[in-house]
Amino acid sequence: MSSFATNYSLWINGRTGGGQPGNHADFSYWGPASANAGVNKKSVNWDGYNHVSSENYLVRDALDCYCTGANWCYIAVHSAGDLMIGYALDLYGGTQRYKKNAIPNSAGQCTNTDGTTQTGWNIKWVDVAGGAGGGSELANAGDWALSEPLVSDLKTSTARALYNHNNTRGKVFYMYAGAKGTLYSGILPGQDDEAIAYHSSGGISGSSGGSYCNPSDWFCNDLTLGTAAAQGGTAKWTNHSVAFRDDGESVNHYANGSWGGIVSKARADMELNAR
Repeated sequence: MSSFATNYSLWINGRTGGGQPGNHADFSYWGPASANAGVNKKSVNWDGYNHVSSENYLVRDALDCYCTGANWCYIAVHSAGDLMIGYALDLYGGTQRYKKNAIPNSAGQCTNTDGTTQTGWNIKWVDVAGGAGGGSELANAGDWALSEPLVSDLKTSTARALYNHNNTRGKVFYMYAGAKGTLYSGILPGQDDEAIAYHSSGGISGSSGGSYCNPSDWFCNDLTLGTAAAQGGTAKWTNHSVAFRDDGESVNHYANGSWGGIVSKARADMELNAR
């Protein structure tokens, strides 16, 4: 058994899934697996269809695998992956986790190393691309199939009440907010990336979504960079910091199987800083 510390980069997908659950080498949701997306990258695949509560075990299994013992993790998430990591940290980040050997079986589960436990996981930080932690008005309006269990979780009031978004166990969520949205501009308030509005991708607190924009828009409160409250005074959730605001309105929500859209911004950060 090796006692050397290893760092891993975990990528947690959003709605529609794509990769095979439990297969941490399957990057089909994101793009070519050859892309540099952080040190020792792993794809934490879940189905992107069922409720966060029923799929979250796949995320916890991966966190147990790679983020316990001497090992540490950088986390990157897209869209509903924001709900997945936030839910895991709030509800399970204070529980005892067995230290694992980082060698997953086909189900994505790893073996205990020495039988000892630790509280929560070793996480350096979380990059959130087009985060759906605040839900989407497209779920409210029925633009997505309401028969899909995840879509009911993605309604703005439901997503915001799903867990305590302020309880990140001290981990900083760096928010990457895209603004190249035109298709649903009548449904999504303020600036949006065609699926998620700034109130969600910018980590703005509250029980429902407000309207937030780039500074060039005079008729809408600005989404501020960093952890500062938005213009108008509404606070961000604790430890949520806007790292990228799409002032040029150049990136949309979709990775398109090529690390595209807002995912490209998070991937560039992971390449540079997840070492």
